[in-house]
Amino acid sequence: MDYRRRDGAETDPQEAIAMMYWYGDQMSGWGYALMTVSMVVFWALVIAVVVALIRYLGGRQPGGSRPVERPTPEQVLAERFARGEIDQDEYHQRLETLRTEDRRFTWS
Repeated sequence: MDYRRRDGAETDPQEAIAMMYWYGDQMSGWGYALMTVSMVVFWALVIAVVVALIRYLGGRQPGGSRPVERPTPEQVLAERFARGEIDQDEYHQRLETLRTEDRRFTWS
């Protein structure tokens, strides 16, 4: 095999092989470290993209999880009245109190 450089000068076969493989057939410690870090970053990006696509394309399904709506104070009072925890007079008294409090704190 003819090992010539671009300028036409002859090159030793061992030197040509070393030049083809940079510094021989061994990689330095930095090469292994860089290869490991780049592989971890690559797979982290792949996983992040897959998760982002699933979240974006999945969206919310009809009838899926909705934010829990808290009952209004009037609804809580009506439930307590329906369970018999308070009598009719107390229900009407507290309902009137709630409604006057609502008017007092309503911004107009």
